[in-house]
Amino acid sequence: MPHHRLVILGTGPAGLTAAIYAARANLAPLVVDGIQPGGQLMITTDIENYPGFPEGINGPELMDHFRSQAARFGTTFLSGTVTEADLKSKPIRINVEGQEVTSDTLIIATGATARWLGIPSETALMGHGVSACATCDGFFFRGKEIAVVGGGDTAMEEATFLTKFATKVTLIHRREEFRASKAMIARARRDEKISYRLNSVVTEVLDPAAKKVTGVRLKDVKTGKEDVLPVEGLFIAIGHEPNTVPFRGQVEMADDGYIFTQPGSTRTNTPGVFAAGDVADRVYRQAITAAGTGCMAAIDAERYLSGGH
Repeated sequence: MPHHRLVILGTGPAGLTAAIYAARANLAPLVVDGIQPGGQLMITTDIENYPGFPEGINGPELMDHFRSQAARFGTTFLSGTVTEADLKSKPIRINVEGQEVTSDTLIIATGATARWLGIPSETALMGHGVSACATCDGFFFRGKEIAVVGGGDTAMEEATFLTKFATKVTLIHRREEFRASKAMIARARRDEKISYRLNSVVTEVLDPAAKKVTGVRLKDVKTGKEDVLPVEGLFIAIGHEPNTVPFRGQVEMADDGYIFTQPGSTRTNTPGVFAAGDVADRVYRQAITAAGTGCMAAIDAERYLSGGH
């Protein structure tokens, strides 16, 4: 495979926005699809908060627009996932399922994967009442009763946020005690719309046959007793896993795998390597913020290649 000036890993909003900007700067980027081509938006049915689409748009269609625009300016694509990487060599070397790719610069936009419960009914109803993003989907649950699974800060924050729309939010947690900070717990406890089901796990989401959420089957972990909680939406808030395993030890990252970037830029501590989107963002995790950092990464890479490090 020919040598590249820029390789971009990931085809979510960050990776494809980086590709659009880089291609227009005549860098002829190569984009590697990754684990989930199109990113997390591929499992999102309706997007109503992305600017420029007043009637809303579904996730796969939006990502198809991104991809077509990147291709129009000369981006090339390679299907597969990175199995190994040597980011400190010159040129940078990555292995895409047995195929070696070399590049002067690299943008890591491999995203983060939401942790799910791992039950078939949850998968069947993803995008049809089951979500991992309250900011993205809360609006669709106005006037409804919903549930949130989790016990950390994310779960508390999502439950509190969802009370703006839902009439009642039930927080389901498998333990008696929450892992969330005291401040977050206190804030949630003050909210009269939030109720709790502790020492409970979701064993089934109802009802895949109806193609919508009508309730969740809960099991008490202490007694083994099961019952059904009627809800019209289920939000999974048990964390995200940044897709950074091949890069560990080669760029500076937090203990949980999120890549550190230098303030006000997308530069990592490894020269010529940049990070954009959810792989470096544990706070916002929105398509629009990912796209913004993708733009930044392309500009940072172009400046690096021009000698303006």
